[in-house]
Amino acid sequence: MPEPHDARAVFPLIFSCQAWTIFIHLLQTCLMTNKEIASAFRELGDLMELHGENPFKVRSYHNAYVTLRKWGKPLGEMTADERKAIPGVGKAIADKIGQLLDHGTIETLERFRSMTPEGVREILSIKGLGPKKVATLWKDLGVESPGELWYACNENRLLELSGFGEKTQEDIREKLEFFFEHQHDHLYAVVEDDAMDILDSLQKFLDREVVITGSLRRLDPVIGELEFLAEGKAADPGTHEKLKWDEKEADSWSGVWDDKWQVRLYWQGTMSWGEAVIRTTGDSAFLEQWKEKGVALDGKDEMEAFVRAGLPYIEPERRHYATEWVEKELLEVKDVKGVVHTHSTWSDGLNSIEEMVEASRKRGFEYLVITDHSKAAFYANGLSAERVLAQFEEIEKLNGQYDDFKIFKGIESDILNNGALDYDDDILARFDVVIASIHSNLKMDKDKAMMRLIKAVENPYTTILGHPTGRLLLSRPGYPVDHEKLIDACAANGVAIEINANPYRLDLDWTWVRTALDSGVRICINPDAHSTAGIDDIRFGVNVARKAGMTAKECLNARDVKGFEDFLRQRK
Repeated sequence: MPEPHDARAVFPLIFSCQAWTIFIHLLQTCLMTNKEIASAFRELGDLMELHGENPFKVRSYHNAYVTLRKWGKPLGEMTADERKAIPGVGKAIADKIGQLLDHGTIETLERFRSMTPEGVREILSIKGLGPKKVATLWKDLGVESPGELWYACNENRLLELSGFGEKTQEDIREKLEFFFEHQHDHLYAVVEDDAMDILDSLQKFLDREVVITGSLRRLDPVIGELEFLAEGKAADPGTHEKLKWDEKEADSWSGVWDDKWQVRLYWQGTMSWGEAVIRTTGDSAFLEQWKEKGVALDGKDEMEAFVRAGLPYIEPERRHYATEWVEKELLEVKDVKGVVHTHSTWSDGLNSIEEMVEASRKRGFEYLVITDHSKAAFYANGLSAERVLAQFEEIEKLNGQYDDFKIFKGIESDILNNGALDYDDDILARFDVVIASIHSNLKMDKDKAMMRLIKAVENPYTTILGHPTGRLLLSRPGYPVDHEKLIDACAANGVAIEINANPYRLDLDWTWVRTALDSGVRICINPDAHSTAGIDDIRFGVNVARKAGMTAKECLNARDVKGFEDFLRQRK
């Protein structure tokens, strides 16, 4: 990890308090991402709709959210006039962006926040509970927190409200259960950078060796506490401006970092360092398997502990209940040769095909599969049959410009409600790659979901099954799937399954990857990239693959161009 830099050391000047404050503000402005800026407008639109404000203004803020979160250039680096010129933004919204960049918030947003109980705002954050429903629950039923709403569901009080039948009440109850189960969890991708910063701060604060451990070290897709292990015995070093301890025990302390992250700090105590690292890394099932082998857990470091126990080294990400106790050369990001499942400006991507190609080449990849949305995905500017053919012409032209890179013609074809693929056979037959995915009518029972999935897998034009459960981690559980039956169908029909590497999906889940591989199903690690930056999400998919003990030979797009083409020929 590179050494941190003190920005003040860059200049041979002694900063005044005022100059340092200005510098920090400029730094914060640069760090505010387009997604963070856009989210403020989504919240403002939701709160205004909650309070029955002008529908035109509400719609303009919701539209601004959609536009700004996908805008290609950092808003903080643009002038006020440039921001004003963004389609659908205009002066009023551009001014509010300026407020956000200058002051960290928007005056109007703060006014509506102050008008809304904190618990109501929390209900509004629950996926699937829109402003209109929340307004009715708040104003007609007096519900002002998720807990009160849960109680109201159990008392069948929602049935008293107009437009809230038994089915709606049960749906809200299920959403609340999901919310309560995961409200203190975070995506690995979200906590990763902050965890490294906390590690650096803890090492300086404690003035001793500190390492990342627990679920974060195991690369779990969803993280609860950020766990760290400190060398030696517990010793109180004093107070830290960002860390508030709420519990101190002999071997572990817990607290909150910067009022944001739940942190647990383990102490080595009397254990050897190797034992302490292995025990705190976990998980419990892995440690139980070690115990069942009847060998000691001890060593000056982790590797020595494995050697002394006569056991093969198991990478942290593989330490779970399904561990294969054999050494493996696990897949690495550098092993992936092709970028499969990408979107361009032809549908809902931020970058042109040529820009996606150049970004892929710059990262060292050998090929790119463009898979824009199909015509049924009207909300994502899905391609009509005519536009498909026009895109083919552009791809053929671009392919003529490269002798070290290949662009494959693909599509992410919607699996329709009856299980059919979007487009007629004559169009489907012309694609190199067809990724079949469900994007609509997600509220299905298992029978309905399996009918659609199996029928799509049995379609002779399907190459890869995309995000097979449709889940969004911490937001949507996905439709019910019989994984074993689905994997068997893919094996029988020669259809690959993707690990959708978007950190909000990571679908196929890692717990089923080994089953798929052992059944003869090829696994493809796909970023589902909607921008050049999205290509880098491949690394999160690789994390998932490593948890399943996947090697480079087992990864479809770790093949070179010829190897990938061989698979496509066999599939056809």
